[in-house]
Formats: sequence, structure tokens, C-alpha cells
Amino acid sequence: FKGGDTCEYLLSSGRFLGEKVWQPHSCMMHKYKNSEAKNCLIDKHVVFIGDSRIRQLFYSFIKLINPQVKEEGIKHGNIPFEDKSASIKVDFLWYPEVNGSMRQRIKSWTEGSVAKPHIIVVGAATWSIKIHNGSNEALAQYKINITSIAPLLEKLAISSDVYWVLQDPVCEDMLSESRKMITNEKIDAYNEAAVRILNSSSRNSKVKVFSVSKLIAQETIMKSADGLHLPESSRDTNAMILMNVYCNKIMKPIDGSCCQPQPPLTLIQKIAFCFFTLSIIAYLIVSLIHRNNYRKNKSCTDLESGEEKKPAISTPNVSTLEMLLHCFCKLGLIMTYFYLCDRANLFMKENKFYTHSSFFIPIIYILVLGVFYTENTKETKVLNREQTDEWKGWMQLVILIYHISGASTFLPVYMHIRVLVAAYLFQTGYGHFSYFWIKGDFGVYRVCQVLFRLNFLVVVLCIVMDRPYQFYYFVPLVTVWFMIIYATLAVWPQIVQKKANGNCLWHFGLLLKLICLLTCIYFLSYSQGAFEKIFSFWPLSKCFELNGNVYEWWFRWKLDRYVVFHGMLFAFIYLALQKRQMISEGKGDPLFSNRVSNVLLFISIVSFLTYSIWASSCKNKTECNELHPSVSVVQILAFILIRNIPGYVRSVYSSFFAWFGKISLELFICQYHIWLAADTKGILVLIPGYPMFNVLVSTFIFVCVAHEISQITNDLAQIVVPKDNSTLLKRLLCIAGFFSGLHFFSAMQDQSRH
Repeated sequence: FKGGDTCEYLLSSGRFLGEKVWQPHSCMMHKYKNSEAKNCLIDKHVVFIGDSRIRQLFYSFIKLINPQVKEEGIKHGNIPFEDKSASIKVDFLWYPEVNGSMRQRIKSWTEGSVAKPHIIVVGAATWSIKIHNGSNEALAQYKINITSIAPLLEKLAISSDVYWVLQDPVCEDMLSESRKMITNEKIDAYNEAAVRILNSSSRNSKVKVFSVSKLIAQETIMKSADGLHLPESSRDTNAMILMNVYCNKIMKPIDGSCCQPQPPLTLIQKIAFCFFTLSIIAYLIVSLIHRNNYRKNKSCTDLESGEEKKPAISTPNVSTLEMLLHCFCKLGLIMTYFYLCDRANLFMKENKFYTHSSFFIPIIYILVLGVFYTENTKETKVLNREQTDEWKGWMQLVILIYHISGASTFLPVYMHIRVLVAAYLFQTGYGHFSYFWIKGDFGVYRVCQVLFRLNFLVVVLCIVMDRPYQFYYFVPLVTVWFMIIYATLAVWPQIVQKKANGNCLWHFGLLLKLICLLTCIYFLSYSQGAFEKIFSFWPLSKCFELNGNVYEWWFRWKLDRYVVFHGMLFAFIYLALQKRQMISEGKGDPLFSNRVSNVLLFISIVSFLTYSIWASSCKNKTECNELHPSVSVVQILAFILIRNIPGYVRSVYSSFFAWFGKISLELFICQYHIWLAADTKGILVLIPGYPMFNVLVSTFIFVCVAHEISQITNDLAQIVVPKDNSTLLKRLLCIAGFFSGLHFFSAMQDQSRH
């Protein structure tokens, strides 16, 4: 499917999602705010010429600039509007018929040094039908008049945006007696004449035909007050379409893909393209050489002795190089797909539209699948590997459904999804604390391995998709929290389980460290200035700034500020209880004594449901977000206890969810560009016209790509981050050089943009 002209699609085709949300064919429509509309139209002159229907469109358009405007102008006269703060002029000129008077007005703009309007919106026909009682002579005269006007409009269209608005259908049963002659048959005849004449006036007509209003009217004219004029919501949709047609190429909104040209390749993107191309070529060459060597050195028989000779040739360096090139080759092909999906105008994009069924039905479906694939765990410890993978898996699938269904508009769902994000961070605190506490391994190798696995994909996407690091907010979040956990435990005195077992006082020392960490978190969460100063220093500012400031980073960090600490504290308490054999983790055994287990299970279920009731009753997102960091741990702990106290429940897991859990990070990041679209604001459309089939196909590709990237990351981690310290140091110097070069090219890129 070719991308086509999305402006043409925006002006001519689309459908309703629900009752009020208009979805243009193949592209996304941005909902302009007043400030955005003013910035786009600053120092512009817009003119609407026509009858009462065009006057309606005029009022809807100026309300996008100033919502306080009231429809109090003269009904059958000119209406001026001016916004002095932005130097915007919008005029309505009353010309209800396409006649000599309209022609003279349009001609005046084509002559001499008269200032031409930047946008001209013209349309009329119903008055001609009404005044002349729908006669054929009136239609013939209409054709003559529009033929004389068409060349003038073409001349204006060279320097201005000119739109001819086709006539909307009417609801004939609702028309008054004085308008009964205005039939849809007559309107179609006038529209057909206008389109034919405007398209034939020039080989490549620059006058844009605004025909989408007809489609909108067909769905909504029944709600009209008089059968002729559109209801307010439909007029507002038409005005928003006009705003998108003109402003998208100027404002370049992320969620407004209609009428936006493909962004030019940046210098860094060109370098990345060359690198991946060379990697593919090099891999093919190395593969051919390797295969030829293999054939030459293949086992052969010695004719004299009759014994088999085996080549004594070992090529570990070649195989490592081949593996490296193979990874970059696959990655290059995958990144090409990313670019084509979300940067090139090759595939279509559509807006999200939330309905309860679009969220809850897929949730029920995946839960049934998850239960169906139930298996026994290899070990029965609390939060064992299979269980944490399962937890990550079902949470990730729920989050994916939440994103594609646009469920963020429904506050109860939003609050529950916030708990799932917090649970990921809780696992970060729990997992990394447990590792450092038990293993006592604070070496550089461990740190580099974790940082590489977390950040590799995001760094590549920042380069290929031309997005800042902070755009993929979750990865910076878990990266910073990992470094905080590492710093807390690695700083002197290093307190680990082995040392604490020898002297119980070390436990108090560790608790003191955790209290210091909690104090720092509390201080930074209520001191935005101090937080911003820390992350505004170079080079941190390059990583954490978004749109020129670190406010977004502060907001994201603050939203789940305590949950990592809660995860660390839970790990400490659990491991202490486990060491003292105060919990029973045998297969089928309850975690505590029957009485204690039943009491804790009851409290956990009540706590879980209480939190859900509170989250479902939320009315204000800001107020609920303020409480969320302190109370989200209630539902997380309740879930852990419900999942682990009964022995049978702890002994089984869903292999279906666990499989997705192993690639949860890749799924979360890849969804930005190859499942969703326009940087998560819309939905990728690979197969237009078949929404369900499209979701199935795009999901299959998306999951396969995420799985492949997970394998590539694991393979590259073994090569890029070796265990040998001297080799690792050399690699770290190479990585430092890579980022220095990246910063240099980024600075050159920014300079050329400015």
C-alpha cells in the first residue's frame, strides 16, 4: 500500500469512531488547542465566502482561536473577527450564490498589489436551488458562473490555500415548506458540476475540494435542528479538519500525521544507515569466506592409509566476528522496519478510540490463555524466577492492551495500570537488592551487563528514530534506580548477607543505609529545584531533558518514588525470615502456619479489593497521582501474599505469561513504533479496512521482532561486555568514544537545525 497524499485523504474520506470522533482514512488528526491554533495562524488572514452553512463553519473555526466567541453577527451580512494578540484576521463574507458579485470579490484579490488572504474557504449552492425553485436553468447558470470563477481560484491557489466546500446533504423530512425544493438529488447535481469544472480548469488543480463534510453530514444530519444546517459537533469536526490541513505542516504535532511531510534524514540517521548497510555487506562476505574455508577443511579420507584426516584449524575470532556482524545485520533489517513504520509515510496510522469492550474483552481472552498454559515450577520459593517472569508477562500484556485501546482516558483503568508500572519498579528493587545482598558482587562486569541489557535497544532507537533518551521514559527510570540501589549497597561499609550473618549489628547498619536512601528520596520529591539542578548538569541533561527541560523526568520519577525502596525493604525482610527458617517454602506447604496463613490471606484479599475500590472511585487524576506513590505498595504486597501463601498456588505458574515476561522490556519499547504509531499516539495500520485482521498481523510481527531483539541483545552483551577486566576496560573506552562521537554529531545536527 502506498502512503498516498494524506491531505487528500483528510479532505475526502474517513469514518466515525463511536458517535463524535472522526477518523480520517490512513492518517491521524490532531486536536488543536487555542494556543496551538494561535501559534499556527499568527499574522494570517483567513476568509470564508458563502452562505449560512459556511457561516457556521466560520464560527466553529474562530472558536478554535477564541472559545469565548458568541454567534451574534448579522445573519445575512459580513462578519469580521480579529485576534490582536496574535495578529489573526478571520472574515466571513456573505455571498450566498455563486454569481458575478462573488466573482468580483475573488477577482479583486488577484489584481495589483492587494494583500491576498492566506486561506480562502468558498462554498455555496442551496440558495440558488431555493431562489430558483430547483430549476435546471439555475443549475446551468451555476455551471457558467463557477467556470468563470475557477481560473481566478487557481490563480489565488498559487500563493494561498484555497478550499471549495461541497454542499452537505439535507434531511428532506425535516425541511420547512420554504426549503422543500432543496433535495439531495439537486445537491448532488451541483456538487458534481463543481468538482468537474474545478478539476478541469487546470491540469494539476491546486484548489482543494473539501468533500469530507458530505460524509460527516450523512452520519449526523438527522440531529440537525432544521434539516439543513449541521449540528454543532459536526461543524466543529469540519473546522478541526481545516485546521489540520493547514497547520500540521507548520506545527508538526506528533499525533497529527495528516498532511505532514516525511521528516528529512538527520546526519546521525544517515551514519546509522551507512553502518547497518556495511554490516550487512560485511556479514555476507564473512559468511561466504567462512563457508568456503569449511568446505576446504572438511573431513577427507587419506587414500594411502585409509584414515580420516581432520583439519586442525580453529577460527574463534572469525566466528565471534561473524556473530557480531550477524547481530548487526538482523538489527539493521529490524531498524529499517521501525523507520518505515513510524517515520516514512509508507504505512497508515489511525487515532485510538476507547470503548470498554476494546479493553476488557482482550484482557479476559489473554487471562484464559494464561490459565490454560499452567505448569509446575522448578522451585517453590517466594517470587521464584518462573513466577516473576509470569508476573512481568501478564502485566506487560495488560499494559499493551491498555495502550492500543486508548484506555488512559478511563481513570479507574489508568490508576490500576499505574500499579502495574509500580510493580515493575518494585521487582527492580527486589531483584537487584537480592542479588547484591546474597552474592556480594559489586564488580564492574555486573554493572556493565545490566546497563547494556537495559539500554542497548533504546540507544539504537534514539539514533534511528531521532528521539531523545528520556522519550523512552521507563528505561531511564529503571537505569537510574539500578544505579541508586548499587550506590546504596556498594558505598562503604559494604554490607552483604555473609558479613551480616556473623554479626547481627550489620543488619542495623543496612537499615540505616535504607533510612538514608528514603530521606534522600523524600527530599528530592518535594524539592523540584534541587532535583532539576542535579539532572541539568552536562552530560546528564543530554539524557534526561525532554522539550528543553527535565520536568517530565521529575514527574515520572516522582510518580513511583517509594516503590523501589519498598521492593528493597521487602527483599531484606523476606531474606532475613528465610535465613532464620521462619517461613516454609516446601512444595504444597503454606508459607506460614495454617492460622497465620489464613489471617494474612484474608487481610491481603481485603487490602487488594479495598485498593481497587479506591482506584475505581477516583475522580481527579492529579489528586490520585499524589496518593499513588504511598499506597500502591498495598496492592503489590497483597498480590505477592495471595500468590505465595497457598502452597499449591506458589508451586504452579503460567508458561504463556512467563514467555512474554522474558521479553517484557523489548515489548514495552518496541510498541512505541511498530505496534502503535506516531510515537504511541496512534495505531499502526498495515492492512486498512480490516481492524481486527490488522491488529493480528501487526501483533504477530511486533512480538516476533521483540523476541528477536531480546536474542540480539543477549548475544551482543556476551561480546561487548566480556568478563576479563582488561578487555572490558578497552571496550568501555570504545563505548566512551562512541558516545563522544554521538554527542559531536548531535551538536552539529542541532546547529544545522537552528
